Amino acid sequence: MSEERSERSYSGGEGGGDRKFFAKPKFCQFCADKTLVIDYKKIDLLRKYITEEGKIRPRRQTGACAKHQRVVAAAVKQARHVAFLPFSGRALDDTRS
Repeated sequence: MSEERSERSYSGGEGGGDRKFFAKPKFCQFCADKTLVIDYKKIDLLRKYITEEGKIRPRRQTGACAKHQRVVAAAVKQARHVAFLPFSGRALDDTRS
């Protein structure tokens, strides 16, 4: 049994070391649902696209296409400017309670 173990390539940890994580393919929520409109006044929608710290999430996390990611970013910035969204994450925690 010890001979079998030495012949296998062991890359550490439990399970297979050669496995890679395959996330399900993300799709643009706005391209899929044409009725969904990005607006700076839709705070609940925009909160999905910002982190707890108040930063805008990147495309690889949100799954939005480049066109709609630019529109989301502009809407978040406009909502921050008119004080619908805070600039920092501290105020986000206060408003959720």
